[in-house]
Amino acid sequence: MKEIKFFKVRYLYYISLISLLVLYLFPGSLIGYFLYGNLAQQLDIIPNPIGTSINHAIAFFYLTTLGLITYLKEKNYSKTLFLLLSLSILLEISHFIIPNRSFQLLDLFANLLGTLLAIVIIFFYRRFTNGKI
Repeated sequence: MKEIKFFKVRYLYYISLISLLVLYLFPGSLIGYFLYGNLAQQLDIIPNPIGTSINHAIAFFYLTTLGLITYLKEKNYSKTLFLLLSLSILLEISHFIIPNRSFQLLDLFANLLGTLLAIVIIFFYRRFTNGKI
């Protein structure tokens, strides 16, 4: 039964990763198009004065948490950690070359913040469950 739950988490991680890649690499806002009929309008999950960067932090926190939980007890853990850190940087940098998208330093910072926050939480969780805290 535990393997079935673990498989569901891994499946959710891969679906989330593919979804994030599609949303990030599409030339325009797919979510804005479906919700507002406008490829230029971004969705604000949490309205704030700095724009949609909080959405980036939430998305990368979610994805990193799922990814690290998926590979928590496997040898691929450090590879997943490196992949997620690299992805948080490369996806925002890719906006330099994708039409109708723009690179924003604040979004890059939010991507890294979400990723690093998840890494720190999972790190302390691992230490706590191993009795090192």
